[in-house]
Amino acid sequence: MARYCDANCKLCRREGEKLFLKGTRCMSDKCALERRQYAPGQHGQSFRRKVSAYGLQLREKQKVRRTYGILEKQFRNYFKKADAKSGITGENLVQALECRLDNIVYRLGFAGSRKQARQIVRHRHIRVDGRIVDIPSYSVRPSQTVGITDRSRKLDLIHSALKAGRGDELGWLRVNKAALEGELLEIPKRADIPLTANEQLIVELYSK
Repeated sequence: MARYCDANCKLCRREGEKLFLKGTRCMSDKCALERRQYAPGQHGQSFRRKVSAYGLQLREKQKVRRTYGILEKQFRNYFKKADAKSGITGENLVQALECRLDNIVYRLGFAGSRKQARQIVRHRHIRVDGRIVDIPSYSVRPSQTVGITDRSRKLDLIHSALKAGRGDELGWLRVNKAALEGELLEIPKRADIPLTANEQLIVELYSK
């Protein structure tokens, strides 16, 4: 299974904003973007060039793809499915990404980052409606319950994430920290998703 293995902080610096890929580190003074607010690489500080319309579209696509930790082929497949559905393609795309199991685990506060949430899912610490699911891309449906398995309830990383208050207070999610479980109440509307991205630029990029 292909996955990104290079330094995560380089991605934030390349996009010029925090993607929150390192959990609590992103909120501290150790954040690489706070110390070096320029693109990575030998010419990161000196290289300046006018960004074209295509460049803006590409950067927006890369930002969203890297935020959710998805490689290019899988991201393109998400776009094709979003485009085939009725409604606004960009909104369909963001909604599909938000309903990924690893993202739901992150939003509920059981992990400090999406990468950590992906690891928790892959290591079979998560169950959906009482059944263990180890597929990070599993699409959670409304009214489904996502919780920690009985054998994993004492994991330090889960309690550390909860203690840090990582969970997002979102109207489309219900979380019970005492029971270590949460529920997707509904498919979120675009306005309710805390993602600073212009998905219309992604639609324009893939529509060429």
